[in-house]
Order: sequence, then structure tokens, then C-alpha cells
Amino acid sequence: MTEEVEDSTAPLIEHLAELRDRLIKSVVAFIIGMVICFAFGSWILDFLLAPIEETMRELGDPNPVMIFTAPQEYFFTLIRISMVFGLGLSSPVIANQLWRFVAPGLYKNEKSAFLPFIIASPVLFLLGASFAHFVVIPLAMNFFLGFADASSVFSAFIGDKGADALTASDEVGGISIVFQGKVNETLDITLKMIVAFGLCFQLPVLLTLMGKAGLVSATGLRNVRKYAIVGILLLSALVTPPDVLTQLILFVVVFGLYEISIHLVAYVEKKREAKLRAEGLWFDDDEDDDDDEEAEEEDPLMSEFDEDEDEEDEEGYFKDDDK
Repeated sequence: MTEEVEDSTAPLIEHLAELRDRLIKSVVAFIIGMVICFAFGSWILDFLLAPIEETMRELGDPNPVMIFTAPQEYFFTLIRISMVFGLGLSSPVIANQLWRFVAPGLYKNEKSAFLPFIIASPVLFLLGASFAHFVVIPLAMNFFLGFADASSVFSAFIGDKGADALTASDEVGGISIVFQGKVNETLDITLKMIVAFGLCFQLPVLLTLMGKAGLVSATGLRNVRKYAIVGILLLSALVTPPDVLTQLILFVVVFGLYEISIHLVAYVEKKREAKLRAEGLWFDDDEDDDDDEEAEEEDPLMSEFDEDEDEEDEEGYFKDDDK
């Protein structure tokens, strides 16, 4: 009995030792990626702040300036950037370590089914992040900072003379409202939107994996579409700034990905059905019986015929009792 316990414990210890080695290698890769990104942190920060810089120039500021109000703020901003981009830089190594730990426990067909999703996941995340940085963030910055450009807005309605009068009244008195953005607050909005869109673009991968595992079906996803719309609207309101345009863009994108996921799940189901038919493991008897039962339930003539038969049986029963 003691020998059996020792034999069962040995593989567990080996797996834990291998998991420890994989985690150590992943952490080392993350630290190296973080150090590299910290060395280029100022360039990465300029890249992230490019949309707001371009917006400020379009609104008439020839020399956009952003501030920080604490001595350590800029340093920790670079640390935050290096952590996020260091994780992205080391993600291939981390994914490789995860795959090498999980792959020995998978069958050959499971490996071939799971590997494409590992490749597609970072690609879709990059697509979502790029869409957020180059499309959504410039629109959001134009929306927010556009309120400060009041003269150009009013001039479109009251003409040049009215705009000149408005400018002259501003020069006489009043308080000038000028945007002085903080680095960490602007970066917070940018990173949140990049991560949010990157994660939302993982929806086809997640639902297709669940469909491959048999947890969801294309028919089920179509039936809960109205609930999915409500959930996507709530998600758009939570992860984006409070402007309707950005929320609408995220809703349209995520709902489009949801519809694409339905078609991908349907394709997976057809492929699985064709494989089972080829192996002789797919049976249509149960489906035919279910279809016949549904047809009988829906056919009013059959229901009336059944009611007449029940009445005749009851009359015959009472006649037998009288005799």
C-alpha cells in the first residue's frame, strides 16, 4: 500500500517541479521584456500620446504640453508602460512555456485543434489594440477636447461677424479655459481603451473554443442574441469613456464579432458532424423522432383527431359500464 502511494505521488511532484520551472522562465522573460520597454519608455509614451497631440494641434495649439504634478509621477508612468508592454513583448515566451506544459497531456487531435487558437489570440488582440489606438482614441479625444474650441463651434452657426464679436468679448474679460492634461490620467484612458478593445476582439476565439468543446451551439447563440445585445451595451458603457460615439463604436465592433462567432461555431458543428458521419458515429434517428413529435404537436388536424379518438374511447367505456 505504501509503495502505491509513493508511485502516485512521484508524478505529481514531477509536474509541480516542471510547473515551477515554466513559471520561473516566464517571470524571467517578463522581467527582461519590462527592462527593455523601460529603456524605450519615453518613445512608447510619445507613441501612446500621439492621438491627443494631433488633436491638440488640430484645435489650434502649436506646441502641445502635458504636465505631471508629483515628482514620482513620470517615473511610475514609465514603470506602468514597461509592465504593460513588457507583458506583451514576453507573451510569446509565456505562451510557449504554457503550451509546453499542457501539450504532453493532450492527444494529437486535441493539439491540432488547440494550436490555431493560441496563434489567433495574440493576433486578434493586436488588431483590437490597433483599432483602438488609431481609430477610437482619436475620435474620443476630438469629442472631449472639442468642447474647449467654443469659438469655432459658434462660428459655424452665427457667422464670422458673430465669431469676431465673441472673440472680442473674451478678450475684454472672463476666464480663459485651457486644457493642461496630466500624463498619467491621459495614459490611463488610452491604456484602458487599448486593453478593452484587445480583450473584446478575443470573443471569436472564446466562443469558438466553447463551441468546439460542446459548451455552446450556434442555435443557442442565436436564441440569446437579444440578451447579448444588452450585455454588449453594458460592457460598452463600462469600459469606454462617457461619450456616445466611442460606446457606439465598441458596440458595433463587439456585436459584429458576436455574429462572426456564431458562423464560426456553426462551421465547427458542421465539421464535427461530417467527421462523425464519416466514422459512422452520427445517428439521425433521435433527430427524426424529435421532428415527428414537434410536427404532431404543431399540426392542428392531428390534435383534433386525437381529441375525437379520446372522446370515442370515453363513450365506449361508459357504454360498457351501462351494460
